[in-house]
Amino acid sequence: MPSPSTAHSTAATPSAAASVSVVPEPSGNLGPFTCSLPVSGPGTTARAQIVAIRVGTHTDYDRITFEFDSGIPRYQIAPATPPFYADPSGLPLEIAGSAFWKITLVGGTKVKPDGGSSYTGPTSFVPGFDALVQLTEGGDFEALSTWYAGLTDTSCIRVLTLSQPARLVIDIQH
Repeated sequence: MPSPSTAHSTAATPSAAASVSVVPEPSGNLGPFTCSLPVSGPGTTARAQIVAIRVGTHTDYDRITFEFDSGIPRYQIAPATPPFYADPSGLPLEIAGSAFWKITLVGGTKVKPDGGSSYTGPTSFVPGFDALVQLTEGGDFEALSTWYAGLTDTSCIRVLTLSQPARLVIDIQH
């Protein structure tokens, strides 16, 4: 089991190597968890380019972090039920886990207006943490990005928005 201060980023492809980095343990009171979904927020900007995605584990929770170039897009985290399909192709997606969340970023995208990409890292993470089994992109089309989180069981959630840099932080209670 990884130590509480270790974050893992793992691509789903067998040839991809795991990226391990040490991150500081969060300080202070991060606020309570809620077991009531969906959770949503109005965001601070109409469009935010995704520049980094990280997953990590801590003593009592696992964490998903979306980092943006400027501001936070509108978001919603809601329970989801298989089968899952990629947007816009409609191809089936296999997500590991026994409980699932759909994370929708309205105006949060890795596709730049010129067609390039602001994020070229992995779009599927399979960390196998205590609560988070898998995080996979469901689609990024017309500035609407969807992600699926596969969990070991139903879990409570805590959502934080941070600035400098702009981040949407999703904590999944163990």
